[in-house]
Amino acid sequence: MTESFPRQQARTRRFTLGLPRSCQISPAGDRVAFLRSRGGDDPVNCLWVLDVATGAERLAADPAALGGGMALTKQEKGRRERVREQATGVVSFACDSALTLAAFVLAGQVFVADLTASGQAPRAIPARPGAFDPRPDPTGQRVAYACDGGVRVVALDTDEDSLLVGPAGAEAVAFGLAEFVAAEEMGRTRGYWWAPDGTALLVARVDETAVQRWHIADPANPGRAPAEVAYPAAGTANADVSLLLAGLDGGTVRLEWDRAAFPYLVTVNWDGTDPLIVVQTRDQRRMRLLSADPGRGTVAVLREDTDEHWLDIVPGVPGWTGDGRIVWTADADGAKRLIVAAPGHLVDGTAAPVTPPDLQVRAVADIDGNTVLFTASDEDPTAVRLWRYGPEGLVPEVSERGVSTGRRAGGTTVLFSRSLAEPGVTVTVRTDRRPGEEITIASFAEQPALPVPRPDLFTTGGREIRTAVLLPSWHEPGSAKLPVLLDPYGGPHHQEVLAAQNAFTTSQWFAEQGFAVVVADGRGTPGRGPGWDRAVAGDLAGPVLEDQVAALAAAADRCADLDTGRVGIRGWSFGGYLAALAVLRRPDVFHAAVAGAPVTDWRLYDTHYTERYLGQPGENGIAYDNCSLLGDAPKLQRPLLLIHGLADDNVVAAHTLRLSAALLAAGRPHSVLPLSGVTHMTPQEEVAENLLILQAGFLRNALLAPAPPPRPRGVASLTGLETGS
Repeated sequence: MTESFPRQQARTRRFTLGLPRSCQISPAGDRVAFLRSRGGDDPVNCLWVLDVATGAERLAADPAALGGGMALTKQEKGRRERVREQATGVVSFACDSALTLAAFVLAGQVFVADLTASGQAPRAIPARPGAFDPRPDPTGQRVAYACDGGVRVVALDTDEDSLLVGPAGAEAVAFGLAEFVAAEEMGRTRGYWWAPDGTALLVARVDETAVQRWHIADPANPGRAPAEVAYPAAGTANADVSLLLAGLDGGTVRLEWDRAAFPYLVTVNWDGTDPLIVVQTRDQRRMRLLSADPGRGTVAVLREDTDEHWLDIVPGVPGWTGDGRIVWTADADGAKRLIVAAPGHLVDGTAAPVTPPDLQVRAVADIDGNTVLFTASDEDPTAVRLWRYGPEGLVPEVSERGVSTGRRAGGTTVLFSRSLAEPGVTVTVRTDRRPGEEITIASFAEQPALPVPRPDLFTTGGREIRTAVLLPSWHEPGSAKLPVLLDPYGGPHHQEVLAAQNAFTTSQWFAEQGFAVVVADGRGTPGRGPGWDRAVAGDLAGPVLEDQVAALAAAADRCADLDTGRVGIRGWSFGGYLAALAVLRRPDVFHAAVAGAPVTDWRLYDTHYTERYLGQPGENGIAYDNCSLLGDAPKLQRPLLLIHGLADDNVVAAHTLRLSAALLAAGRPHSVLPLSGVTHMTPQEEVAENLLILQAGFLRNALLAPAPPPRPRGVASLTGLETGS
């Protein structure tokens, strides 16, 4: 019996195990700390250090040797769910400014590891049980951590553990943590920041008293009490978030800004003399960049950006260059552009972009002295390249078409590259001291037991929708018509059509089942500029569905072997919403759908995401009604499979259950697959494996698709459905 692709993908966590990740570079550029497990099926991450001069690696921390265990605290479980973390062991770490030591947590116990050549064994420090998010101060003398609603500090020379700031009896108030929408939607997973000299911290105070409580039950275990979560659904109260400056001497100062007008704390950067703080209005049409005076607890507005629809949060900004300029981004001339300017030029509005309008900045990866490393796309959004802006001007770090990102410090760059020509991710290290030389950090990740995906990438119609078509490797052109499967995400914040081979592995597996697979990124998906993003303002249904229909028609015109009389669609999360939307509103085009973890009523989804696109439900209820699937239930006339994890705290199972109830009330047959104990990211191997197989079987039956040809015994099974597998 051979292993199927679904089993391999589940076992390897989508081929991510064994990959180097989470790199940090020393200020001198001579050491790189990173995480990697020991194999492609080993979920336990270890901490490693690379010597850039020799290329030698050293194991700095092995969870198995530390005896830290794998049990997770409630806070750690929540953080991993927010960032979709599927590994175990050391999954995140923080370092001092010199990269001499790292702090991390295993099962609520804090450890510190030596990152220098001395190679001293990691040790546990006497932090309280249940510790979360430990971070050394920049000088490497102390480690702060969050625990029991407060922030505590351990002095490494004496092992003295003391409370820095904590709740005063209010159960709904916590310090040093990121609230739900910050972690899920803003990309901010932390709640405190050290001062550069290590004498104080900026700490987020999060008061969830007004946030409504939802209860997520475990129906398979009725003896367990439901889990209570503070979930800010659209139109309801958010957490009240403020910032305190807490000194190690015991003094505290509250930073004051107009929190009534700007309630969202987006991010904080305290790498320079003064902290930089970004805040946002609830409607997300105004964003302010603030400079704080820690001594007096006051802030000054350095810049205010506005947009008639919303302003995007760009990862990696703001930041300071070595000569005191601020790195920022702004929308101008139809593009997301990079700004590097003195604070005064931000205040008086004379700061000019340093990138051209044909470059769409995606994120700032690092600031190394006066060099800014960032990712951006040009006229081809399927390629995301790494760029540098600095004393030499604007320079592409990567010229090849593909998808890349990286880190940089001390003249050393760690480059993560993907391409259509090569499988997986290649991680290389470059240093300015030895131009032209590269060190490859070994990857232990497995490669898919699957024919190499060879997507046909093209643009569709006047809107130039980026589209990919994948056919079975065994299909002979012109020999037979193939049923079609659309495999989109289709919504904001995520691209599927990329110049990277591993972006299409799952789609290729579905193609091997006998489908022609079409993947399309329509309006609202990233990389095309502000106008493309905002085409879904007020309507998350119409434009995204129209673009999938247009992509299907263009694909059928391009490839005569597509049978548009047999079209299915599948998706997860927003893609699940899009799949259900397709069969409900366009049954003339779509003949079957699999909707995984779909949003079915946007009134049940969170504030920061939903209100960005649809506004407040009390003020723009028509938009919510138009985008809801519940009113479309009587229209269902095609096979629909709904899949939902009952432990999902992001898109709660109520979405699927309410749609199912509406379908039942309308007398419309459908199928529901509830997943006991499963969250939004389905990390369980058996669940992940069988979900693919069940979806393929459902779509094959619904579309009367022929079974793929059997493979000879001894040849790895692609499907898990074939004879002999």
